[in-house]
Amino acid sequence: MLTPTAKTRQARTFEHLVTIGRISEADLDAAIEETVKGSMDLANVLLERYRVSKAELGSALSQYYNCPFTEYDEHTIPDPDLVKNLSIDYLKANHWVPLKRNDNVLDILIDNPHDLDKGVDIKRAFPGTVLRFAVGLRGDIELFLLAITGERDRGSLSSILGELASDEPSELQEEELTNRIDENHGTVVRLAHQIIAEAFRAGASDIHIEPYDHKKETAVRFRVDGTCYSFMKIPPRYRRPIVSRFKILANLDIAERRKPQDGKIRIKVDKDNEIELRVATLPTAGNNEDLIMRVLTTKVTMSLDQMHLPEDTLLHIKRIAERPHGLLLCVGPTGSGKTTTLHAILNFLNTEERKILTAEDPVEITQDGLRQVQVHPKIGFTFPIALRAFLRSDPDVVMIGEMRDKETADIALEASLTGHLVLSTLHTNSAVETVTRLLDLGCDSFNLADAMLGVLAQRLCKKICENCKESYHASRDEYDELVRAYRPEYWKKLGIEYDGSFRLYRGRGCEKCNQTGFRGRVALHELLLGTEEIKSMMVTKARTHDMLKQAMDQGMKTLLQDGIGKVLQGLTVYSLVRKVAMK
Repeated sequence: MLTPTAKTRQARTFEHLVTIGRISEADLDAAIEETVKGSMDLANVLLERYRVSKAELGSALSQYYNCPFTEYDEHTIPDPDLVKNLSIDYLKANHWVPLKRNDNVLDILIDNPHDLDKGVDIKRAFPGTVLRFAVGLRGDIELFLLAITGERDRGSLSSILGELASDEPSELQEEELTNRIDENHGTVVRLAHQIIAEAFRAGASDIHIEPYDHKKETAVRFRVDGTCYSFMKIPPRYRRPIVSRFKILANLDIAERRKPQDGKIRIKVDKDNEIELRVATLPTAGNNEDLIMRVLTTKVTMSLDQMHLPEDTLLHIKRIAERPHGLLLCVGPTGSGKTTTLHAILNFLNTEERKILTAEDPVEITQDGLRQVQVHPKIGFTFPIALRAFLRSDPDVVMIGEMRDKETADIALEASLTGHLVLSTLHTNSAVETVTRLLDLGCDSFNLADAMLGVLAQRLCKKICENCKESYHASRDEYDELVRAYRPEYWKKLGIEYDGSFRLYRGRGCEKCNQTGFRGRVALHELLLGTEEIKSMMVTKARTHDMLKQAMDQGMKTLLQDGIGKVLQGLTVYSLVRKVAMK
């Protein structure tokens, strides 16, 4: 039975929840009484009976104990060496676990950092060590202990790394470990496959394997929706076996660590999904190698109507696509969705009456009806050679994965002027700058002006999570900031005034979006049309600024303006639009 002092302490532990209005004092008192009658601790009662989230409990615990809150994460693997001289049953009963050691500092996860008796036991178990405490829920502490013993989810990353860490005694030197654990070790093989499978499930576009020296853990990071985040840590002694495993899968030379290599991995992540990864190695300090793997899933072709194109831009793109010949470019940085957009246009054009050929590196999206060609620069099969072969095949539409050089650009212009509709991509910052870039490559200004139908620039911006999106009355400062960015002379045409009904949107944060408020991405677009005035300016090689002004006077919306339009629609927020669209 709880003493009055213990009840008071428990109430004070979670009084932050009462302060913020998450639960009432009566609820907290009732929850404390329930812990007296039942076997659950107070945190579990609040979780299950009163639907308080782990994040809210963690905030209250962190504030009361004045230390960080740590939640169970299968990607955080406690070092088994730290508990080899301790009883797991003792740790479970006393609700603490050593997580990791950095030099002389030991991180301890405990349910009550103020418990002096436990503190004495921990100091006795790790003499001469600086202890750094974090508070955690008892259930999460038990999950960490189960992960160490390998009792939880035998196929999970936790159990795989637990096996890795316990395979060899820590006293062995790295040279001996290299001889006894290599890239063909069964657990290393499973770990490599599991990392790829987890990246696929997380919707990651890239996997980064980043080894450090022999004392520091290897970082594994995923890029999701354009942002990198730390996914897991691998014990330092396995940094070379895991890198070598991925190199074997990509058919690379595992003995060569001094220069970059690139290759591909094709792997089945489950019974229904096979993915391809583009693998690049990068020699880094300390005789290490970074691995960067681009995840290429078999994507379903999107339609133009799903691309979040402004209504007038969508109409112009469809009209351009129906033209019998000419050049349409989609431009932007790597990973901005250019290929997805071009395939949406090809999907619109893909009928039995048209012969459509594509040259790509690699072929990321497949469509029935298209004849798609994978170029191989290593064997001399380049974009220009593929294009020349295409022109002998009598196509109606040609798509070139990227115009990388003058030779490719010249053949593309020639094809567009001789009865073919040519689609391609280019790495430039804006639609207008694309014209300057092509002229700088040495393209003939008269041919470029004759061929140019349009340039579509685009960026990808994080999208507000639909599950936790909420509207709010924006401040006058927020309104004025949007007007300045959009430009007042163009904002007036929108007819949007600041009043009590002016609302913007944001995400509160939920489990589906990992408490970020954002989930998925939305595209921002900028379409430069090949009007007579723009063509004349191409011929005279007019300044970029003058061409931009002319295009905007004719109705072109810039990337920033289109982004602000999507802010007003509730698809994203201005801070992110400004980050990706402003130069």
